[in-house]
Amino acid sequence: MPFSNQKGEGYENKIAELIAKSWSSKLEYVWWPIRRGYFRMLNGTYCDVVIESPAGLDMAGSTKPYYRSGYAFLSPKGSGLEDINSLSDPRLKKLRIGVNLFVSSDGEHSPPEMALSSHGVVGNLKGYNVSYDENIRPEDIINGVAKKEVDLAIVWGPMAGYFVKRSPVPLVLTPISVDVDSASGFPMRYNVGMAVRRRDHELRDSLQTFLAQHESEIQALLKEYSVPTFPIPAETREGEKKTTSADMPKLESDSSNVAGRR
Repeated sequence: MPFSNQKGEGYENKIAELIAKSWSSKLEYVWWPIRRGYFRMLNGTYCDVVIESPAGLDMAGSTKPYYRSGYAFLSPKGSGLEDINSLSDPRLKKLRIGVNLFVSSDGEHSPPEMALSSHGVVGNLKGYNVSYDENIRPEDIINGVAKKEVDLAIVWGPMAGYFVKRSPVPLVLTPISVDVDSASGFPMRYNVGMAVRRRDHELRDSLQTFLAQHESEIQALLKEYSVPTFPIPAETREGEKKTTSADMPKLESDSSNVAGRR
């Protein structure tokens, strides 16, 4: 959660159900661990559609994005850290910081890890796993902030918003203020679309039509699950329109409206 589970409770489940209902099709799930090689399942006969994928993914055929989100700082409400929105903030060198750990075979770490390293923040990090099982859960990093294992954390917005809203300890989610970290060059915000096999042009186009026709329903689902979103940059001849942190408000676990909207 909040993406999917075998009970069909995640927002990816709900979007998949909406596709199946709209197309009068039978919905079948393929459960696959999110790690290196995840999108290879599209190259065989394992599945036809991945509900969430980085828009423009080279190894798959992707739709246009249907939402945009990013990484954010998570801190306890009233801690005095709620105003941290930059990776260059000098306070980060003195705080205990939680990050999700991911190491690829070529040695690259997660975007927050790499970015913090570029800012000289390396000796005060606590890692939380991104490979989940019955004992290791995605909300562990959220609970780490709530239980004061760390002073603050850097988290992926769609995952964090869901658990922040449900936390018994008031927490604040503050978006990182830039699209791309200037020191490391790593993106802090991403467009999210759907992925199909690269050769499945008709299926991709059909999904694109579906997304356009059901945009309001999908956006309502994202809001229901407290997914923080940014405006998707408009394509122009000069490039993409840039966004600022003002596009997404701070999210608080004791707030009745925790999701930024576009």
